[in-house]
Amino acid sequence: MNSSSTNQKKEKNGINVFVLLFCLIVLSAVMTYIIPAGQFERTEIDGREVILPDEFSFVDGEPTGFLDIFSNIHSGMALGSSIIFFVLIVGGSFGILTATGALDSFITMLSVKMAHRGKLLIPVLMFFFACAGSLMGMSDETIVYIGILAPLAVALRFDAITGFAIVTLGASVGFSSAVMNPFTVGIAQDLAGLPTFSGIFFRIVLFIVLYIVAVWYVYRYAAKVQKNPSIGLYGNYPPGKQDALENLSGTMATRHKLVLLVFLLNFIVLMYGVIKLDWYITEIAGLFLMFGIIMGLIGKLSPSEIADNFIKGAGQLIGGALIIGFAQAILVTFKDAQLMDTILYYTASALDSLPATFNAVGMFFFQLGLNFLVPSGSGQAALTMPIMAPLSDMTGVTRQTAVLAYQLGDSMSNIIFPTVSYLMAGLAMVGISWTKWVKWVFPFMLIQITIAIIALIIAQVIQYGPF
Repeated sequence: MNSSSTNQKKEKNGINVFVLLFCLIVLSAVMTYIIPAGQFERTEIDGREVILPDEFSFVDGEPTGFLDIFSNIHSGMALGSSIIFFVLIVGGSFGILTATGALDSFITMLSVKMAHRGKLLIPVLMFFFACAGSLMGMSDETIVYIGILAPLAVALRFDAITGFAIVTLGASVGFSSAVMNPFTVGIAQDLAGLPTFSGIFFRIVLFIVLYIVAVWYVYRYAAKVQKNPSIGLYGNYPPGKQDALENLSGTMATRHKLVLLVFLLNFIVLMYGVIKLDWYITEIAGLFLMFGIIMGLIGKLSPSEIADNFIKGAGQLIGGALIIGFAQAILVTFKDAQLMDTILYYTASALDSLPATFNAVGMFFFQLGLNFLVPSGSGQAALTMPIMAPLSDMTGVTRQTAVLAYQLGDSMSNIIFPTVSYLMAGLAMVGISWTKWVKWVFPFMLIQITIAIIALIIAQVIQYGPF
């Protein structure tokens, strides 16, 4: 569910993300002996604390002790507890939804109904996965659907990479636009002090643009494969040897339809709550839990099954939740040694060398690179937004634009970085090498980055807000 945050397994040739974060915690402790402590004067504007950028001074700080390196991890967990439990509750609710089988049933029904309209299947299914990525942060779950769509694509005279891309790029563009993704925008806006899911219209426009480009990219390639099958990449699914639709049913049970209807109703109520009632993550978590239980009952799960699948769904996100705590431990180290303001001071000085219009673009590329080390949407938000929010105040970038830079940088690289576990697992499933995938997807990656830069410049010009 969360952004590359849910499955933190060690890859054969990679380093576990927790090892990297612990190294960063140790490095941050070492930095307390090197970087001087500093402090900005602050004031309050419209009920929020902001930095006075011209009022900075160096102060006496206290470096981090050896035991503090370890105790700060507990302090980080405590500091991020509200976000950690939010992630676990929402993840558990999605676990109940998954257990009802409604999503699997819907995808299978679409696949069978549109089997003879293969090219139309591409935009329809990509729209579903884009919505899932944008509304529920679908990422790791894509592996399940890749197992269905890759052989189906081959059966429809496309190739395995077409099926893989329908799922992966569809979910990715939805995740990037993050219209109402509770695991990325929801957490980042909370940390930036912004109203939950504010600025939604801009993200909807971004969703449409990214979706159209992704569909065009996949559709154009699929048409070439149909004309010339020899150029296709088939992996574990040789053409002519698949009958992907043989055992699939083209109908949905009534209870599955009702479950999906309730799932959509959840987001309608959520939008009303955050816009009209000023709901925050506590109310949102409660809403997801309530609707999760309702979906479970409609899906004919027993109370024990609902509880078990809630635990299972939350368990799938425990890695991402712990990453939030580890990331917060770094911030605890910096705050206790009074380095946060010094880091902001030097970073702002570096950004001053850029034209003001491109400050948000600089933030985007910072987040894009950081995602290689911290392939976790919620974890990266917890690590960077406490720095990026005040930094945006100092550089003339709105906090909403800083969140936009984060969500785009965090997500777009998920389709290419080998540290993203679900990407590598999906490629292994279909039998396509990472190098072949990168060669195929890299032009799309460049198109995405171009769209992101344009979106951030527009956001900077219009002062995308509310602040």
